[in-house]
Amino acid sequence: MTVHQAFTTPAEDVVLSVSDVTKSFTMHLRDGIVLPVVKNVSFDLRRGECVVLGGPSGVGKSSILRMVYGNYAIDHGRILVRDGSTRTMQDLGTGDPRLILQLRHTSIGYVSQFLRAVPRVSALEIVAEPLTARGVSRTDAIGRAAELLLRLNLPEALFGLPPATFSGGEKQRVNIARGFITDHPILLLDEPTASLDAENRDVVVAMITEKLAVGTAILGIFHDVPVRNAVVTRMLDVSNFSARKSAA
Repeated sequence: MTVHQAFTTPAEDVVLSVSDVTKSFTMHLRDGIVLPVVKNVSFDLRRGECVVLGGPSGVGKSSILRMVYGNYAIDHGRILVRDGSTRTMQDLGTGDPRLILQLRHTSIGYVSQFLRAVPRVSALEIVAEPLTARGVSRTDAIGRAAELLLRLNLPEALFGLPPATFSGGEKQRVNIARGFITDHPILLLDEPTASLDAENRDVVVAMITEKLAVGTAILGIFHDVPVRNAVVTRMLDVSNFSARKSAA
């Protein structure tokens, strides 16, 4: 059995602590060329704040989100996440698959730019699944999923259909509802409003504001300036950590 090292931090409101994280990609089909992405990324994320990753395209904003979620391995550094069950800090940066899955279950929610839906599974079931996976009854989970989809103005006639044929905006509303249905202490948002009209952008802003009010910590990328300005509590300029700039 693997024993994970637990870390503590003096600041109990810190739920994520990224320290000296560096990331590069090795192009194995291109003679092992190494492409640097970011280096020495360091920041803390506290309960009830929305930290927005800023900077031009290509500086590594989405890569940071994917490292925090455990989708990308890191070259070195630490990514400490406060476990929602034990309240201890766990080092997700070790890349241990079981720890990553545990922290996704207890601590980290994620709304990506794209909905990755299982074929033939209805929109309602896709949104409800994170709750049923946590032991919520199917009836309660379906009811909560329907509430969120209605709030996001998805036509009720689409609830029972698989999202494969939905428009981009409809798919993104399903994606947002799925990400917001749980009460994870940390929520990662990668351009959540990119495919939405003005009315639904306003709905998402209200949903983010409500999450912040109950202490959820949000780390996000928002290219939609009005949305970003409505939710941001602190900006983090990723250009300061761009390894590509220094390697040029």
